[in-house]
Formats: sequence, C-alpha cells, structure tokens
Amino acid sequence: MATDTKSIDSGTLKEIYRQMSRIHQVDKAIQSGLSSGKFQFTYWPMTGQECIPASIAPLITSEDNMVTIYRGIHDQVAKGVPLKGLFAEALGRVDGVNKGKGGAPHISDPSSGSMLTTAIVGAGAPIANGLALASKMRGTNAVTIVNFGDGATSIGAVHEAMNLAGVWKLPVIFLCQNNQIGEYTPIPEYTASENFTGRAEALGFRGVKLDGNDPVAFHSGMKSIIEDVRKGKGPVFVQAETLRLGPHAGVGDTHLLSKEELAAAKKAWPVPATRARLLAEGICTEEELAEIDNAAKAEVKEAVEWALNSPVTGENEMLLDVYGDPTVVPRRGQREKRAEEAPYTGETREMAMFEAVQSAQELALELDDGVFFLGEDIGDDPGGVFKCFKGMQGKWGERIRPTPIAEQAIIGAATGAALAGMRPVAEIMFCDFVGVCMDQITNHAAKQRYMSGATTHVPMTVRMIAGGGIGGFGAQHSQSTEAMLLHNPGLKIVYPSTPTEAKGLLLSCIFDEDPCIQFESMMLTYTMREQVPVGDYRIPLGVAKVKREGSDITLITYGWQVMQCLQAAEELAKEGISAEVIDLRTLLPLDYDRILSSVEKTGRALVVHAATEFCGLGSEIASTINEELFTRLKAPASRFGAAYAPIAYSRTIETAQIPHAGTIAARVRELFK
Repeated sequence: MATDTKSIDSGTLKEIYRQMSRIHQVDKAIQSGLSSGKFQFTYWPMTGQECIPASIAPLITSEDNMVTIYRGIHDQVAKGVPLKGLFAEALGRVDGVNKGKGGAPHISDPSSGSMLTTAIVGAGAPIANGLALASKMRGTNAVTIVNFGDGATSIGAVHEAMNLAGVWKLPVIFLCQNNQIGEYTPIPEYTASENFTGRAEALGFRGVKLDGNDPVAFHSGMKSIIEDVRKGKGPVFVQAETLRLGPHAGVGDTHLLSKEELAAAKKAWPVPATRARLLAEGICTEEELAEIDNAAKAEVKEAVEWALNSPVTGENEMLLDVYGDPTVVPRRGQREKRAEEAPYTGETREMAMFEAVQSAQELALELDDGVFFLGEDIGDDPGGVFKCFKGMQGKWGERIRPTPIAEQAIIGAATGAALAGMRPVAEIMFCDFVGVCMDQITNHAAKQRYMSGATTHVPMTVRMIAGGGIGGFGAQHSQSTEAMLLHNPGLKIVYPSTPTEAKGLLLSCIFDEDPCIQFESMMLTYTMREQVPVGDYRIPLGVAKVKREGSDITLITYGWQVMQCLQAAEELAKEGISAEVIDLRTLLPLDYDRILSSVEKTGRALVVHAATEFCGLGSEIASTINEELFTRLKAPASRFGAAYAPIAYSRTIETAQIPHAGTIAARVRELFK
C-alpha cells in the first residue's frame, strides 16, 4: 500500500516526479537510439528503478558524493550530471563529461558530486569509504552514497568496505538497489539470505529495508537516514526494494520474469504509478504533468542532438591522461632527458631503510595536512610490522589509521580519499598481497585519470615489501611482483636500493599527482645503514643513477639486486672486465636516456632483477636496447632473473633460484664468450 502523500510536501513530490520523468526520457532515448542504429554502445537498462535516485535528489547537494555502477545512468541524471555531457560521453565524443574516454560505464563529474562509476560489480564500495573518510577528516557534513545492485552483495569488496565503514563510523550509505536479479540470476539461486540488511547488522551498524517503488515512503526513509549519517552516527545499509523491467544488457523487456510477473511489475513501475498518483490526489493537473514530461523530452532531445554533433574522440587522445605528464608513457623511440636530483647540503643522520621511510612519512605529514597513512598494524603498538610507524600514532592521531586485515578496503579507501584531493599512503605489507587488491589498484586507481578524461585523478601512494633473498618466507611472502603492476598503464613504480633513495623516492611519490607504488626490499630494511638527509629530500621520478662507472658492460638493475650487481662488478674487475652498474630506482617512468647512453658506451648490457625472468621487466629493457642500438652492440642485450618457480622455503633452493653476485658474474662471463 502506498504511503499517504500528506507526509511529504507536494512540491517535493512534484520534484521527485520531475526527476523520474527526466530519467525515463533518457532511458527511452537510449533504447530508441540503440534500436534504430543511431547509437552504438553497451547499455544496461535501469527501467523500473527510477524512483530511488529521484527520491534522494531533493535530500542531497553537489557537495555530497555519489559512487555508482554501470547500470547507474538514472543515478547520474538525478545527481545532476549534465545531460549533454552524459550523452556525449556515452557516444564517445570529445564533449563528453570525460572527453569520451570512459563512456557510460565510467562517468565522473565532480561538479555534481558524481565521483566515480565502476563497471566492476561491487568495486565502488571501498572507494566510497575513502570519499567518506575525506569528508570526516576534513570536518564537513557531506554524505557519500554508494549504489550497487543486489548481485554485488556477494562480492568480497562490499563486505570489506562495510566492515571498515562500521569500524571507522564513516558517513557513507550503502544503497543496495535490490532489483531481484543479479545480472541473469534471480536471488534465490545465488544466496540463501532472506534479506541483505542482516549483513550490516552482523558488522555492527544499521540495515534498513525501504520500498524503492514508493517515492513518499522512500524519500521519508532516506531523509531520516541521511540526517543521521550527516550527524556522524555512522554508516547505514539501505535495501531499496524494486524490480528491473529490462534485460541485464540491451533493450526491451526482461526475459527472466514470467508473463504474469512482468505484468505485475509494470503495474508497480514507479514512473507511471507516481504520475497517476499525482493526478488522483489532486497534487498536479494533467496540464502540469504534461508540462513536466514535455520539458524532459525537450531537454533529452536537445542533449542527444548536441551530443551527436560533437566530434568523435580522436586518436590524438590515445596517450593523453594516462598520467598527468604524457612523457611518462613508455613508447618506442622515447628518450626523455630528465634532470638529476639537486645536491643535498643539509643535515644528515645515519639511518636504516625503515628509519628513512619513517623520516619521509613524518616530513610528509608536516608538509601537507592532506597526507595520512593507513594499513594493517601501523598504530602504536607495534608501530607497523616493519617498524616504519613507531610512535607515530600517538603524535599524529587519526592521520595514522590502523585498518582491518582487508587489502581491498585499504586500497579502495586510499583511492577514494585521493579522488577527494587528499594524499593517502597505504601499506599492504608484502608485495605478494597485491593479488588480493589487484582490482582496486589496476582497474580503479590506475585507470581513473584516463577514464575520467583527467576530470579526476588519484594522488595516492602504496608501499609494499619484497621479502625475497632472506630465506624462510616461502612462496607467498618472497616474490617480487613489479612486472604484474608494470603491465597496467597509469601506475608509477619505484624500487629503492638504499635508505637515502627510500626516503627521496617516497617523498616524491607522496607528492606526485598519479598513483605510485614503492617496493622496499626486506633484504635491506634493517641491514643497510647510511647517512640520510634529515630534511626535505626528493629524488625525481624517472631518473636512474650510475652506481659504478665501467667500460665493458652495463648492468641494469634495481632494489636489493643493486648490491648484488656491485659485488659482481668487484669480482669481475679482478678478471679485467669493467662493469658499469645502473640503478633504475624508478621502474616507471623508465630512464631510457641514461640506460641507452651507458650501453652506447659499453656495447653490452645485462638487466638483472629478483623477479621471475620470464616476462619480467628485464625482457622489455633488453628488447628496447636491442632495437635502439642494434648496430652499436658488441653482443645482444640480455636479462637475468629468478628461475620460473615459486620462491622456495628452502634457503638452499632460494639462493640458487634468485640472482646473486656469483651467478651474475657467471652470466656476464657467458656474454663475453
């Protein structure tokens, strides 16, 4: 039974219908355009779900954040994304809100508060936490609403996000638009739960079920919820009951309901039902409703015509917006000349790598109020598993944020906070764990600048430890996973070999405008000590360093393998072979100019890394050297990495499978035969 309209202001109900009408006309225009061949793009219809965002629209402003999914075009319309830019984006045109580079499944429009749209089920929830966290840390009363379908409740990222939101009492609403079907599978076939609200209750916060087809009831329920969330009472999970009338993708009616079920669903469809209600209860006349509907039709018609007249986004945009600086993108023939870091003349102090990292972190906190840190066990006590946060929580309070053991939640929160303009630094401990949160790093943080046409970007940093070379950590704590990440455009990756570089690179990463990842070698974390700058010292990204001059062969390496290559060079020098050692320091952007300049001098090159040799970075660098310097080489450039096997627990096997000084020297001798 419909809620009594006396409980809502008639002007508000009229405004809700206006938004419904706009959403309906957008839906009709898209389905018509696709059916006629005028449009060509993938469409996931939201027909039947119009009431939900339309009823929320009067309760929020552009200062409130929204995250939605590929089916969320109704959410975009109600949130205030300009229709001209929305249609142009869906059509891949330069005047789209994201320059036609994200398309309908990836809308970002910060001016309206529509911060992110994901095409990956459930993936927006952790990012919404970050947006909400930024609001909370800044002391605003903004609310973040993350929309997803019932199918997303099966996704681990949603559970991780809800748990974190509950622990931190974040101002976020998890809005499940329960349309009864997860893509092509109805609810009884994919979960035994009778409701989804119990999942919130199990995690310690409120879950509410509302009728998503009744604008009066839904608006009233959401008004109370939004007010509570604004007041800092923590997150709420809303199960909005509705029904999807269309197929998972495409046009027309769903084939997953019986004829009788579809007829009943269309009778409950909120667009015509609300229109009839406004008439029946004397809130609007037919003329007033016709005026609303005609205005919506005209707005949509004008937007479609405008979008179709916008030029298609061209090839010239291909490599733009991957990074803030287009010269970072690796490509054939690239040889950017980048200046070395300025000499540091200030105070130094002897530090190990973990102390140098802490020094960088302390300085970053002092320099920028938007910097904060999050990760497992980083609070006092223990001050981080690797002691990089010792004593920092007591000094910096909420800017040092220990998290649950939930890597997707950690990276998602960092991504969302970065979207809001903060500079989060996330630690995920061992780099082996990157597989747990790969989606958040590579599909969201890395691609957001590009998908949004640079409307948004993600200035966050992720720190992780590579545990190989010590022995006893085994296959799941000893990998060096940089190649997995290098294959994903949008990330910058650094891999320091000394405490000084750990500090200088980390500070540069934290204040970079793109997502950065710093690998740190456990082999070096405590053992290597040196004089490290105390003050603000930064190593520019993309600048390699010659660690040892030589004339016969160039050893190109990074991380703890720099130490091994330097030792190998000492051994080779006794045999009359002069090896030059280049420390890449930054793996992306790569310093091809210094690499090629060195190999032009020596005529030979060997790329060495602790990561698996097969499909590793060494193959890419060696191939580039061979292409660029083919006629000037004395021997083909080669590479040397770990054997193609998981890292063994046995110290004997691990020593044999990862390059070390002795085997590097032996490999060099082979190149001189």
